[in-house]
Amino acid sequence: MRQSQARKKEEESIPAIVYKKAKARRETESVPMAAGLQMLAIETSCDETAVAVLSNGRTILSNMVASQISLHERFGGVVPEIASRRHLEVINPLLKQALEKADAGFVDISAVAVTIGPGLVGALLIGLGAAKAISYVTGLPLVGVNHIEGHLFANFLEHPDLRPPLVCLIVSGGHTSIVYMPDFGKYELVGETLDDAVGEAYDKVSNYLGLGYPGGPVLDGLAKDGDPSSIHFPRAMLHDGFDFSLSGLKTAVLNYVTRERSAGREVNVANLAASFQAAVVDVLVAKTVAAAQRFEVENVALAGGVAANSGLRAGFEAAASKTGFELFYPSPALCTDNAAMIAAAGYYRFLSGERLPLTANPDPNLRLT
Repeated sequence: MRQSQARKKEEESIPAIVYKKAKARRETESVPMAAGLQMLAIETSCDETAVAVLSNGRTILSNMVASQISLHERFGGVVPEIASRRHLEVINPLLKQALEKADAGFVDISAVAVTIGPGLVGALLIGLGAAKAISYVTGLPLVGVNHIEGHLFANFLEHPDLRPPLVCLIVSGGHTSIVYMPDFGKYELVGETLDDAVGEAYDKVSNYLGLGYPGGPVLDGLAKDGDPSSIHFPRAMLHDGFDFSLSGLKTAVLNYVTRERSAGREVNVANLAASFQAAVVDVLVAKTVAAAQRFEVENVALAGGVAANSGLRAGFEAAASKTGFELFYPSPALCTDNAAMIAAAGYYRFLSGERLPLTANPDPNLRLT
């Protein structure tokens, strides 16, 4: 009797058409054809709350992002507790906006994709909790996506002809990795940072110089007016495997600034930014090109927030012209954290039959391989 009353209450709380479709999915779930498949995706791994609706794995119907830069700027970096609270405040309004812009309701959605890691555990919990709630109420299948995989898939959104095998450099505030992708859903981690990520190094240098947060766009802008050969900074591990180390470069920059200021000399910030960026780009390009040659691939992709850096793109374009590989990278809006990339990665995982149970927990240290 209680169970019957609970079911009746559930039916009354959900629009009839949604409930009927949800009930049918619970009873017989199958992987639909790609045509007409719409993915709803949620991304809350760090300090951007993002919701998107994607059609057929490639067409973006909506891609809403609520940035938190203004909240974390005075701290010089992301404060996890503040990030989690802000996600909680904006996730529901953002979901509504994304569905309205896509001219869709839950009845039009085929599955829900959500970032399950890596990232800040509190932030991940907000997005995963929202996705679970939608899945439970509507009966929509749930698909878990690795955040790093999402960044890689941002390339497929804007380059329809791109196909694996490929090598991708993923660079952001929290990640610096070279990944070999022989086929969809298959990855080999070739190299990664042993300490600071590239974006993290940019933020720390910018913060030390009093230039603000986030540091990447600021230093990239200054570098355009500087001389990259004016100051020699170390190219750590340049010829030593595929892993990266950024902490030594960051320390070298701070030591240089300290020496110059102690000697009473004014630091040419544009020259410093250009020299710092050149040291970063030289290593990233050299190791990624070496990985592409090792795996004998013709396609090289960039992904992540730092992939929007003009110096990095110029360095890779020069290397592509010299070596002959095809270079791919997303537009700046798809380089930063967004949910369209999560939907793109989730689309392929959904078609392969992957499902995330409602008992799943986020994994802040989730590995791609």
